[in-house]
Amino acid sequence: MRMTSRFSITGPLDGASFGAVVRLRDGAGAAGFTAAAEAEAATLRRALAEAHGVLLVPGMGAMADDPGLLLRASHVFGPEVENYRQTGMAPNMVHPEVPEIFVVSNIPPVLRAPPALPDPPLTADGHLPVQYPHRRGWHTDQSYRRPPPDVSLFLGVEPVPRGQGQTLFADGIAAYETLPAEVKARIEGLDGIHVSSSAGRRREAVRAGTPPRALGPLEQPQRQPLVRTHPETGQRALYMCEYGQMDWLDGPIAGLEPGADGEGGRLLDLLMAHMTQPRFVYVHEWTAGDLVIWDNRCTVHAATWFDAENLRRVMWRTTVSGNPGAVYRGEAKSWLAA
Repeated sequence: MRMTSRFSITGPLDGASFGAVVRLRDGAGAAGFTAAAEAEAATLRRALAEAHGVLLVPGMGAMADDPGLLLRASHVFGPEVENYRQTGMAPNMVHPEVPEIFVVSNIPPVLRAPPALPDPPLTADGHLPVQYPHRRGWHTDQSYRRPPPDVSLFLGVEPVPRGQGQTLFADGIAAYETLPAEVKARIEGLDGIHVSSSAGRRREAVRAGTPPRALGPLEQPQRQPLVRTHPETGQRALYMCEYGQMDWLDGPIAGLEPGADGEGGRLLDLLMAHMTQPRFVYVHEWTAGDLVIWDNRCTVHAATWFDAENLRRVMWRTTVSGNPGAVYRGEAKSWLAA
């Protein structure tokens, strides 16, 4: 006899064409959710795939008092959860008790500033800008590594009030599916060239003629497919970042004219503007205790401005790896010494 799931899964997310909300039917809280997730891991992994890579789990505020619950929930989505103390993360941004948690906050000791307001701060019709290039900062986590990570979990420990500090998500599957046939043919088999935003190879730095810094052997630019095939569903999705995590010196697209205004850059601009159209974007307004889970293999996301001088914000993130797809099979981790 097939058991009835303890989860209620409904979608799409408010104002979006994708994503889903996950709730326990018995409302047992964060500890109950985590235990149920471990018991029904396949259910949640399938839900993430069917939702095109974004799940919202509200009411997980108790994880802030028991961070081990977030770590356990993270293991539901893959075998490896990154230990940030072992991968070069600044110590002030790592949770003091659970090193698998990356702390995103504007208060000490982290002191991470939010992104700037877009210019202009609203669209012509008064809405929050989401589409590139009006909205900047679109990326997928740690794309400058091979293999790149699979899934991220982000907990609103102390979010700012709604209307600021949103997180935006774009659906790379729907964006790819709606590309004109000639664009699909053009990008088939192409690789983007990704690199850390600290490498000095950002678009504006290349335009300004600023010499890039020398890169160590564990931070070299990495090629990633411009179109990724999801290892669990076989669906294809656009996979790219914009200014910050692309190599604008030798890229951003391998085999095309490089540089800030070359053929590769023009193609990336076209694809990123397409993928971040409002019809493909979900805007998440945070409530304390929200847990948002996203699949880096088929989505991109961006942070928004908040009034960091007058508001506190504390968010926790974990990063899950272990199933990047056949193209990466057997590869050593590019960011770790052999």
